[in-house]
Amino acid sequence: MVAAALAVVLSACGSGGAGSDEKVDERPQNAGSASSAPSEQSDSTGGATDPSTPDTSKTLATLNSSDGFQLIVHSAVRDPGGFLTVSATLKNTASQMLLTKSQWSGNEVNVKRTGLSFAGITLVDKTEKKRYYVLRDTEGYPLTTTGVSSLEAGKSVAVFAQFPAPPANVTHVDIQVPLMPTATIEIS
Repeated sequence: MVAAALAVVLSACGSGGAGSDEKVDERPQNAGSASSAPSEQSDSTGGATDPSTPDTSKTLATLNSSDGFQLIVHSAVRDPGGFLTVSATLKNTASQMLLTKSQWSGNEVNVKRTGLSFAGITLVDKTEKKRYYVLRDTEGYPLTTTGVSSLEAGKSVAVFAQFPAPPANVTHVDIQVPLMPTATIEIS
């Protein structure tokens, strides 16, 4: 697991390739290499899918936006490398195609240049009174799903975001996604 996390960090620090014209950006640093972060592939919905889809049998929280997006958080896994990976499913519950929100990418200048992502998600640790942001590589690319620009009606896509892990005594954090309500999730 430590080797997998190190591989993610090292691959994220590698090439900073430019994004593609497709709806899903498949840069090598996007998802890293191994099992610590889902990899993405383009599908016919214009989103990203993960061939080893996260275990959707468990739901830590469900966040609903006013326009029909639903984010179902499945896991928040702490790994020995000091990272916390949150895996979720983004679903379009509306009857028409929805465009993803630019606010989800965050507003940092360096992250904005990387394109659409989920870098605007934060975790709040009420125990230690700290906020955790999605990790970035040395070129500013977020360690999260990138390139999802829209979702067809009724479709869903697996997403992830990687954060610094809170201290071991912290077992719950609040997940904050712009334009969605805050929810408390359990760290495993």
